[in-house]
Amino acid sequence: MITPKVAFIVYGVHKDGLQDPMGVPFIDDALVEKSKRALREAGVELLEHDLIVASKKEARECFAKYKKMDDIDAVVLFAGTWVWSAHMIAAVRDFSFTGKGIVIWTHPGSQGWRPVGGLVLQGAMKEVGVNHRFVYGAHDEAKDVERITSYCRGAHMRNKLNMSTIGVFGGRGMGQTCGVADPSQWMRVFGIDIDSRDTTELLKTAKAITTEEIDAAKEKIQPYFSERIPENEVAEKSIRIYLALKKIVAKEEWGFYTIQSFPGLGDEYSATCFAQSMMLNDGMGTSTLSDFNTGMTVKLLTDLSEESVYYGDLQHIDKSNNEIKIIGDGACPPSLAGTVRPAKFAEHGIETEGEAGGMSVELVCKPGKGILARLGRTKGEFEMVITRCSIAEPAADELEKRRLECGIPFWPHAFVTAECDIEELLQAWNNEYAVLGYGEHLYQDIIAFCEQAGIKVAAL
Repeated sequence: MITPKVAFIVYGVHKDGLQDPMGVPFIDDALVEKSKRALREAGVELLEHDLIVASKKEARECFAKYKKMDDIDAVVLFAGTWVWSAHMIAAVRDFSFTGKGIVIWTHPGSQGWRPVGGLVLQGAMKEVGVNHRFVYGAHDEAKDVERITSYCRGAHMRNKLNMSTIGVFGGRGMGQTCGVADPSQWMRVFGIDIDSRDTTELLKTAKAITTEEIDAAKEKIQPYFSERIPENEVAEKSIRIYLALKKIVAKEEWGFYTIQSFPGLGDEYSATCFAQSMMLNDGMGTSTLSDFNTGMTVKLLTDLSEESVYYGDLQHIDKSNNEIKIIGDGACPPSLAGTVRPAKFAEHGIETEGEAGGMSVELVCKPGKGILARLGRTKGEFEMVITRCSIAEPAADELEKRRLECGIPFWPHAFVTAECDIEELLQAWNNEYAVLGYGEHLYQDIIAFCEQAGIKVAAL
């Protein structure tokens, strides 16, 4: 999981130990410290502003400092007591042009008049049009703290994507209409450049991989699988494609990439299933068929999760029990294999989709909790569909029967139960692909990212 870097700023006019008529300081220093500790324990790196902000001069100096810091992701404005919003809003507005996240945190409690300070600043930011998240919640309430931390992680992803590049190998795969990209839209919404290549360099690089490089790769690959790597040309070509992808992505400094796979490379040299599996296993965001929207979803979930990410077809949906079978065409990170069906090697096996063949991954995903999600477009505008889910491994005595149901048992399977109204999911979904991420926090993180990026969310 990523660790966002956040500036923690306390504000309020009644500071420096000023007491209310009952003799109690307006700003509760102990509460401030507990609140900062809660954020640190939730995985946030805090930069503490050493002065409580009250005047226009203090606000200008404070936000000017953080505006110059490219490595921070967000600021948390903690309401210490009430404030004159006119003293804050100009500096906050100016800072907002950096694109960094802004959270107003108001801790409940009557003493100190914190709600007044929080709400008056929120009102000012709404009037002026400054994007932010307002959180009214306690430091010891996990859901309240999560609303802050998820927003900060979403801000981190926005900052990380800004001025990055997605690489493209080849053109549109399998006639995909719901995965194409408008380069201007990607730059406007994400700040991402699209850099395309045909597969000539990839193929040339793959053929130039040395025997020593292949042997070294095999040593790193083997521990993820329950059987020996096949000693044949099909396996060698698959490993060559994997290593070639790593070299070119690193050379071009791409943040993530998508690849056509077939028609093209998968017909002429090797299917990319195994290479895609291992790139996912390495923590690289990617997708097949030049499906940009799936690629972006994989990138987000990969960076936000501690686990690898699996994308595959919504191969079957059982409306009676909300079970969805996610089955991809041989591409799945082997680190996600469960114990009932550990990772093995298979061949791609479909002549109409990659006649050259190629090594692929056979497994059943391990149990856990997470999300299904996919970015798509409706009438050209981005929309993220997302639902919570659980992943299960069928018992050994029923697994073989379940794997035979799709007619291609050797492709990777995930047995997922969607925690939503399944009819709403079907109507909202925007592609045959779904992206599976492990980690319950992903649900709020993705929503927070989309909120800041101006992307409509169908949170089911």
